[in-house]
Amino acid sequence: MASFSGIDDLKARVGEHMGYTDWTEITQDQVNRFADATGDHQWIHVDPVRAQDGPFGATIAHGYLTLSLLIPLWTELLEVRNVTTKVNYGLGRVRFPAPVRSGSKVRLRATLAGYEEIPGGAQLTVDAVMECDGADKPVCVAQPVFRFYA
Repeated sequence: MASFSGIDDLKARVGEHMGYTDWTEITQDQVNRFADATGDHQWIHVDPVRAQDGPFGATIAHGYLTLSLLIPLWTELLEVRNVTTKVNYGLGRVRFPAPVRSGSKVRLRATLAGYEEIPGGAQLTVDAVMECDGADKPVCVAQPVFRFYA
Protein backbone atom coordinates (compact mmCIF):
# COMPACT_ATOMS: atom_id res chain seq x y z
CA MET A 1 0.00 0.00 0.00
CA ALA A 2 1.22 3.47 -0.87
CA SER A 3 0.91 5.83 2.06
CA PHE A 4 1.03 9.60 1.85
CA SER A 5 1.11 12.18 4.62
CA GLY A 6 -1.17 14.54 2.69
CA ILE A 7 -2.88 15.37 -0.55
CA ASP A 8 -0.03 17.46 -1.98
CA ASP A 9 2.25 14.41 -1.94
CA LEU A 10 0.14 12.85 -4.69
CA LYS A 11 0.88 15.54 -7.28
CA ALA A 12 4.25 14.08 -8.20
CA ARG A 13 2.80 10.55 -8.49
CA VAL A 14 0.57 11.15 -11.52
CA GLY A 15 1.25 8.44 -14.08
CA GLU A 16 2.53 6.05 -11.42
CA HIS A 17 1.26 2.49 -11.14
CA MET A 18 -0.07 2.12 -7.59
CA GLY A 19 0.18 -1.66 -7.47
CA TYR A 20 -2.12 -4.65 -7.11
CA THR A 21 -4.58 -5.57 -4.38
CA ASP A 22 -4.95 -9.00 -2.85
CA TRP A 23 -7.29 -11.43 -4.60
CA THR A 24 -10.92 -11.27 -3.40
CA GLU A 25 -13.40 -14.11 -3.98
CA ILE A 26 -16.83 -13.32 -5.42
CA THR A 27 -19.20 -15.80 -3.78
CA GLN A 28 -22.66 -16.84 -4.93
CA ASP A 29 -24.02 -15.57 -1.61
CA GLN A 30 -22.52 -12.14 -2.34
CA VAL A 31 -24.08 -12.16 -5.83
CA ASN A 32 -27.46 -13.14 -4.35
CA ARG A 33 -27.30 -10.38 -1.74
CA PHE A 34 -26.42 -7.85 -4.45
CA ALA A 35 -29.42 -9.08 -6.45
CA ASP A 36 -31.63 -8.54 -3.40
CA ALA A 37 -30.21 -5.06 -2.82
CA THR A 38 -30.72 -3.96 -6.43
CA GLY A 39 -33.76 -5.97 -7.45
CA ASP A 40 -31.81 -7.49 -10.36
CA HIS A 41 -32.59 -11.20 -10.06
CA GLN A 42 -31.79 -12.17 -13.65
CA TRP A 43 -31.15 -15.91 -13.85
CA ILE A 44 -27.57 -15.51 -15.12
CA HIS A 45 -26.79 -14.14 -11.64
CA VAL A 46 -28.96 -16.13 -9.23
CA ASP A 47 -29.91 -19.50 -10.78
CA PRO A 48 -26.85 -21.80 -10.76
CA VAL A 49 -28.72 -24.72 -12.35
CA ARG A 50 -30.09 -22.74 -15.29
CA ALA A 51 -26.86 -20.77 -15.65
CA GLN A 52 -24.88 -23.98 -16.30
CA ASP A 53 -26.55 -24.11 -19.70
CA GLY A 54 -26.31 -20.36 -20.25
CA PRO A 55 -23.75 -18.34 -22.18
CA PHE A 56 -21.19 -18.29 -19.35
CA GLY A 57 -21.51 -21.87 -18.04
CA ALA A 58 -22.14 -20.64 -14.48
CA THR A 59 -23.71 -17.74 -12.64
CA ILE A 60 -21.89 -14.45 -12.99
CA ALA A 61 -21.57 -11.38 -10.81
CA HIS A 62 -23.50 -8.28 -11.79
CA GLY A 63 -21.29 -5.77 -13.58
CA TYR A 64 -22.22 -3.18 -10.99
CA LEU A 65 -21.22 -5.55 -8.19
CA THR A 66 -17.80 -5.80 -9.79
CA LEU A 67 -17.70 -2.02 -10.16
CA SER A 68 -18.69 -1.50 -6.52
CA LEU A 69 -15.62 -3.42 -5.40
CA LEU A 70 -13.41 -0.62 -6.72
CA ILE A 71 -13.89 1.34 -3.50
CA PRO A 72 -12.83 -1.28 -0.94
CA LEU A 73 -10.05 -2.53 -3.20
CA TRP A 74 -8.80 1.01 -3.91
CA THR A 75 -8.38 1.54 -0.16
CA GLU A 76 -5.93 -1.39 -0.18
CA LEU A 77 -3.72 0.54 -2.62
CA LEU A 78 -3.68 4.08 -1.27
CA GLU A 79 -3.74 5.70 2.14
CA VAL A 80 -3.76 9.47 2.42
CA ARG A 81 -3.36 10.80 5.96
CA ASN A 82 -4.25 14.27 7.19
CA VAL A 83 -7.45 14.56 5.17
CA THR A 84 -10.84 15.29 6.67
CA THR A 85 -13.07 13.79 3.97
CA LYS A 86 -12.80 11.40 1.03
CA VAL A 87 -15.58 11.48 -1.56
CA ASN A 88 -16.36 9.26 -4.54
CA TYR A 89 -16.97 12.04 -7.04
CA GLY A 90 -17.89 10.01 -10.11
CA LEU A 91 -16.77 7.79 -12.91
CA GLY A 92 -15.37 8.28 -16.34
CA ARG A 93 -15.58 5.51 -18.88
CA VAL A 94 -16.69 2.14 -17.48
CA ARG A 95 -16.65 -1.15 -19.38
CA PHE A 96 -17.08 -4.83 -18.45
CA PRO A 97 -14.99 -6.69 -21.06
CA ALA A 98 -15.45 -10.13 -19.46
CA PRO A 99 -17.80 -11.75 -16.93
CA VAL A 100 -16.90 -12.73 -13.36
CA ARG A 101 -18.12 -16.24 -12.61
CA SER A 102 -19.33 -16.82 -9.08
CA GLY A 103 -16.52 -18.37 -7.06
CA SER A 104 -13.83 -16.49 -9.02
CA LYS A 105 -11.24 -14.22 -7.51
CA VAL A 106 -10.67 -10.63 -8.61
CA ARG A 107 -8.05 -8.01 -7.88
CA LEU A 108 -7.49 -4.37 -8.77
CA ARG A 109 -4.52 -2.72 -10.42
CA ALA A 110 -4.53 1.02 -10.67
CA THR A 111 -2.58 3.97 -11.98
CA LEU A 112 -2.94 7.52 -10.70
CA ALA A 113 -4.01 9.21 -13.94
CA GLY A 114 -4.69 12.77 -12.83
CA TYR A 115 -4.42 15.30 -10.04
CA GLU A 116 -6.32 18.56 -9.94
CA GLU A 117 -6.45 21.09 -7.16
CA ILE A 118 -9.97 22.01 -6.07
CA PRO A 119 -11.15 24.38 -3.35
CA GLY A 120 -10.19 22.76 -0.06
CA GLY A 121 -8.44 19.75 -1.53
CA ALA A 122 -7.63 17.75 -4.62
CA GLN A 123 -9.40 15.61 -7.19
CA LEU A 124 -7.74 12.37 -8.25
CA THR A 125 -8.52 10.45 -11.40
CA VAL A 126 -7.54 6.80 -11.45
CA ASP A 127 -7.17 4.30 -14.28
CA ALA A 128 -8.56 1.17 -12.63
CA VAL A 129 -8.47 -2.33 -14.06
CA MET A 130 -10.19 -5.24 -12.33
CA GLU A 131 -8.64 -8.59 -13.20
CA CYS A 132 -10.10 -12.06 -12.69
CA ASP A 133 -7.82 -14.94 -11.78
CA GLY A 134 -7.26 -17.06 -14.89
CA ALA A 135 -9.10 -14.72 -17.28
CA ASP A 136 -7.56 -13.39 -20.47
CA LYS A 137 -9.40 -10.07 -20.37
CA PRO A 138 -10.08 -7.62 -17.55
CA VAL A 139 -13.55 -7.84 -16.01
CA CYS A 140 -13.93 -4.12 -15.36
CA VAL A 141 -12.08 -1.11 -16.71
CA ALA A 142 -13.07 2.20 -15.16
CA GLN A 143 -11.87 5.67 -14.40
CA PRO A 144 -13.08 6.59 -10.89
CA VAL A 145 -12.73 10.15 -9.68
CA PHE A 146 -12.10 10.81 -5.99
CA ARG A 147 -12.00 14.03 -4.02
CA PHE A 148 -9.86 14.44 -0.94
CA TYR A 149 -10.38 17.41 1.37
CA ALA A 150 -7.77 18.63 3.83
